[in-house]
Amino acid sequence: MWIGFRLTHVYGLFIFTPMPDDLQQPTLMPGQMLARGVSRHMRSLDFVSVEELVPAPGLRVDVMALGPKGEIWVVECKSSRADFRADAKWQGYLEWCDRFFWAVGPDFDTDLLPEGTGLIIADAYDAEILRMGPETKLAPARRKGVIQKFARHAAIRAQAVRDPGFVPVFGRV
Repeated sequence: MWIGFRLTHVYGLFIFTPMPDDLQQPTLMPGQMLARGVSRHMRSLDFVSVEELVPAPGLRVDVMALGPKGEIWVVECKSSRADFRADAKWQGYLEWCDRFFWAVGPDFDTDLLPEGTGLIIADAYDAEILRMGPETKLAPARRKGVIQKFARHAAIRAQAVRDPGFVPVFGRV
């Protein structure tokens, strides 16, 4: 009798009970929805990606993708004409990647986008590359530094999912 009670009690410890925060889906902004679709598409190409990575002070890329051969792509997501016009830093991202892309929604006027850059049409669920960005290979030392930043960023994001109440001691990625 005692053993049966004990096993029932132990079994009860492992029942998953959702907490209210687990049931809430985050509300995504339009650019974040594009980033999600881009990240999903990158995964279908065997790339892994992170969002909002800071390669250098004053710069924050929307999506950085790392390919199976170490190639690094940067994707800037623009949800509107005003969002695109307000971006004065995009050329600073070119020195941190092998290829650069714009990701926009299907209704975006793509004639606004600079020639010589990649183009991705995206929504919250998927994306399609319409134009490959030109390849400009990173120097080996720069590539090593970017991959290290990518790895740290990804690890910190994964830790935040596992332990959302934890505040990093160093406060940066």
